[in-house]
Amino acid sequence: MEQSFLDKSSDIELRLLIEAIYLKYSYDFRDYSGASVKRRVAHALRQFDCATISALQERVLHDPAAFMQLLQFLTIPVSEMFRDPSHFLAIRQEVVPLLKTYPSIKIWIAGCSTGEEVYSMAILLREEGLLERTIIYATDINPTSLEKAKQGIFSLENVRAYTANYQQAGGQRSFADYYTAAYDYAIFDKSLRENVTFADHSLATDSVFSETQLISCRNVLIYFNKKLQDRAFGLFHESLCHRGFLVLGSKETLDFSAFGKQFEPLVKQERIYRKL
Repeated sequence: MEQSFLDKSSDIELRLLIEAIYLKYSYDFRDYSGASVKRRVAHALRQFDCATISALQERVLHDPAAFMQLLQFLTIPVSEMFRDPSHFLAIRQEVVPLLKTYPSIKIWIAGCSTGEEVYSMAILLREEGLLERTIIYATDINPTSLEKAKQGIFSLENVRAYTANYQQAGGQRSFADYYTAAYDYAIFDKSLRENVTFADHSLATDSVFSETQLISCRNVLIYFNKKLQDRAFGLFHESLCHRGFLVLGSKETLDFSAFGKQFEPLVKQERIYRKL
C-alpha cells in the first residue's frame, strides 16, 4: 500500500514538473512517453542530488541554467554517423535516383541531435552529386545539441567506429577525406554544412516551415505518445511535396497512425515511405 502511494505521489510530481517546464520555458514534454520521461527524470534526480521531483522542480523553476542542464537529460542526444548502414544504402539506391529528378531539393532532418545524421546525409548527397542543389533544414529542441551540430567536431574514437558504417552504407571514398584529425577530435569539412540551416523547432508545439522533398525523423517518435506521434506525422505530411519521402527509425512505423493510409512503403524494412 505504501509503495503504491509513493508511486502515485511521484506520478503527480512528474506531471507538475512537466507542466511547470511548459509554463515557464515553453518546452512541451506533456505528450512524451510517460515511461521514457520517468526514466530520464529519475536519472536527473541522481545527478542533481535531489531527493524528490518537487525539489528538482523548485530548482529548475528558479534557475534557468539548471533547466538547461535538465534539458540534456530530457532530450538525451544519442546518435551515430550512418546509423543502420542498410538504411543509408537503401536511400542511396532507392531514393537518390528519384531525388535526382528534382531541379532543387529541400530536406528536413527533424530531431537532428548533435548532427551525426546531418553530416551523414550531406556526405551521401555530395557523393551522389546532389549536395550543391540541396538545402538541409536540421532542427532540434535542444540548443546545446544544435550548437554542437553546427561545429561539426566529433570524438575521433567515435568517428573511427563510424567508418565501418560509412563503408557498409555504400561509401565511395575514404571516410577520412571528410574530416581533419586534431588531437582527439575529427573536424568535419565545413563545406558539408554550407547548405545546412540549423534551427530550433519542436514537433510538439511548432508548425511546418517549408515544402520539402524528403524528411528524416529517426529514433525521435519512439519517445512520443500516440497523440504526439500523429501530430508529428501531420506536420510531415503537410511539409512534404507530392510523392515526397519520409524516413523513420528502425523501431518506428506509420502503421496504426492516423496518417498510415496517406503514405506507401517504398522500402518497408528500412522504414522509407512515400507520400501518396
